Amino acid sequence: MDIYIKPKAKINVNQKRTLTIKDIAEIEAPEKIAQKLLKSAVLNIKTDKKSNYLVSVLDIIKVIKKQAPGATVNNVGETDIIVSFNPDDKKQNPIIKVLMITFVTITLLMGSATAIMSFHSDAQMPKVFQNYHKIFFGKESEKPLIIDIPYSIGLACGIVIFFNHFLGKKLTEEPTPIEVEMTEYEDAVNNTIVEQLSSEDSKKADEGV
Repeated sequence: MDIYIKPKAKINVNQKRTLTIKDIAEIEAPEKIAQKLLKSAVLNIKTDKKSNYLVSVLDIIKVIKKQAPGATVNNVGETDIIVSFNPDDKKQNPIIKVLMITFVTITLLMGSATAIMSFHSDAQMPKVFQNYHKIFFGKESEKPLIIDIPYSIGLACGIVIFFNHFLGKKLTEEPTPIEVEMTEYEDAVNNTIVEQLSSEDSKKADEGV
């Protein structure tokens, strides 16, 4: 009999102390066996402090082997599952959330504006536009608005298209650059946590020996 499991990469737990296979993985097996396996405990949290735990796919396979001897277990998901336990996790105050979003938005806006102005200053864009005006219109102008205005509009449109967002709505179904970067960052964080927890488990095992 073949049993297929698909563990998750990371789960967040607030109050639950006993985690079953249902909490950390999906199972494909005959219905009666699957229902039995999903209720099998894999991890018991005994502390009251915020902490991370590492559950190996081998731990899940051991539990399944006890419940279904002779079964062939096939893993099609993660090999290490991070369990983030935070018993004090509370809903954030809406006012504080709005203030934080406003602060981050203003900070990003000012930082982006500073970066753009610094680039234009270093590249001497005003001088470039003045030269363009002289080339195309045959006369010099200290403020070539006929070039400045379209450029500014194009710059704003380019930013909107690049970030794939406008007024809180996505322009296309593709992930935005920020979503891609956040996914890569989250993967890097998860890999670091796995390495740290694996190292801690190895030290505990050596000390136990």
